[in-house]
Amino acid sequence: MDGVSARRHLSADEVRRAVLAAQGFAAPRPAGAVTVRHGTALLDRVGAVQLDSVNVVARAHELTFFARFGDHPRDLSARLIRSGRAFEFWGHEASLLDVGLQPALRWRMEEAKRGAMWGGLIDVARDHPEYVDRVRATVRDRGPISARHLEDRGAKPDHMWGWDRGKKALEYLFWTGEVTAWRTPTFERVYDLTERALPREVIDAPTPSESDARKGLLLRAARAFGVATAADLADAFRQRRPVARPLVAELVEEGRLEEVAVDGWRDAAFRIPGARTPRAVDACALLTPFDSLMWERDRVLRIFDFHYRIEIYVPAPKRVHGYYVLPFLLGDRLVARVDAKADRRRGALVLPGAWGEPGIDPGAVSEALATEATRLAGFLGLERVEVGRRGDLATSLRRAVGRG
Repeated sequence: MDGVSARRHLSADEVRRAVLAAQGFAAPRPAGAVTVRHGTALLDRVGAVQLDSVNVVARAHELTFFARFGDHPRDLSARLIRSGRAFEFWGHEASLLDVGLQPALRWRMEEAKRGAMWGGLIDVARDHPEYVDRVRATVRDRGPISARHLEDRGAKPDHMWGWDRGKKALEYLFWTGEVTAWRTPTFERVYDLTERALPREVIDAPTPSESDARKGLLLRAARAFGVATAADLADAFRQRRPVARPLVAELVEEGRLEEVAVDGWRDAAFRIPGARTPRAVDACALLTPFDSLMWERDRVLRIFDFHYRIEIYVPAPKRVHGYYVLPFLLGDRLVARVDAKADRRRGALVLPGAWGEPGIDPGAVSEALATEATRLAGFLGLERVEVGRRGDLATSLRRAVGRG
């Protein structure tokens, strides 16, 4: 590379629009019914949709889909898996993944067999191999099954989320790729043999070298992120930075990544050569903390000048904004945040607090936020939106919701 002077320079505005376009926010929401085809296209675009058990508003993947599609079938993730378009594995945490990525993640499955997983899981394989063999045979003979269908599961410990020996054995087989899984409506994993559950063309696809597989994941991250540092690209699929950085350099030398300089960024950035940046982005979306746009908080600060920290694990008296706070995207900026909870018993989407970012038009933001919150409530089958009194935007938002 010829140094900084040879890099193309991008403004902060260009980067923001490029990132949002890559994440699927530059296109309008579907006008008709959302189908598996839409979900497949999104997985192809973003690479991974994070799964999480928190259900304060809705499951994380449902909110990720809603942010881009609006109303959609709530079992869309299950439809994607049943159709052979997606599978669940460790991408960026537990993730719904494009099924075409399975060969590129086999190196991670091999690492798991050598112990690169949570200690409680590798321990069950090392200490009780005959039990893992029995669980493997049970899945083969009786699958698909969930952990509760196993016999002789052992006592529940007071750690590892209360997982017993049976659950740990299934999760070991999941990490190593011998079984795959999908979720029930209650978020329980159901396991089956990978060779039986995934499409034959995926099972028969050749396994790339670890280096090629890792580089493929970095390229997929570059497509999904639009503009990103080497650290950003590594984090997308949880690759270690010391391993990823030389591979990024190789991709630049091969012409598959372009190095760019971004105004205000200390580190070099990268993008797919020839990637286009839209002139404008007219988005309107409430985002789960687990949305791929929000994954790396320092990246969010760097791109949007938006400081965000999830406070689920912060003691209630020390929380600044609330337990489950949704950033609000309007146009090409993160302009506000709302504490949110679906009170299903009372049929209300409750927003105890709302806060605007500096320099916004409170009235315009409140109107847009009220409309989006009402749409979200409808999607969740809730009858109304209730706004509390915390935050500088709460009064304006409460008025906007009342007018709506």
